[in-house]
Amino acid sequence: MNAHRNSYDRIKRILDILLASLALLAFAPVLLLVSALIAVADGRPVIFRQTRPGRHGKPFKLRKFRTMTAVGPGRISDGERLTRLGSRLRAASLDELPSLWNVLRGEMSLVGPRPLLMRYLTRYTPEQARRHEVRPGLTGLAQVRGRNSLSWEEKFTYDVRYVDTRCLRLDLRILLETVVMVLRREGVTADGHATAPEFLGMAGPGSRMKADAGRSSPV
Repeated sequence: MNAHRNSYDRIKRILDILLASLALLAFAPVLLLVSALIAVADGRPVIFRQTRPGRHGKPFKLRKFRTMTAVGPGRISDGERLTRLGSRLRAASLDELPSLWNVLRGEMSLVGPRPLLMRYLTRYTPEQARRHEVRPGLTGLAQVRGRNSLSWEEKFTYDVRYVDTRCLRLDLRILLETVVMVLRREGVTADGHATAPEFLGMAGPGSRMKADAGRSSPV
């Protein structure tokens, strides 16, 4: 089975290049329009860049449209930093469009576990860390099963399940279901958070995946 999945990974990379190239061309007018709207409404920079772990935990610069204000003096939550335009972009998943460039560069795939934060790498259990055996994706199995309405435990279970069962049929199904979820705007945020609570890891037999009341985790 490993040989079959490795073979599919090579095919998948070719598909990623073709589909990401076509998507960038098709969405070029949208990319230009959103860039102009952000520049006028919220100023520059238009693109948000942040280091995230890729395949095998290798760092790369994730690109998304900026949806929050810059961090100012004092501590404010992500919900308070989220701009009006940014909220609308997130609801429609338009903030993710610049990540197609990451797909084209080979840092991401169209389908795979979402790239989270670098500081989470030391918080995963060995089983959860298996999500990094493949390239992170623009969308994934966890996204079409509930996105940010899921608990961290549920998300990682779906991520590892994807790693073990990935194939063309599954990827196509996830892409189609993603379109439906985006149109329905389902699971965009967890209750009480701009996106999702921070993942704090596991402690012994019990989970300590608690939400810091003032912080959210960009996903």
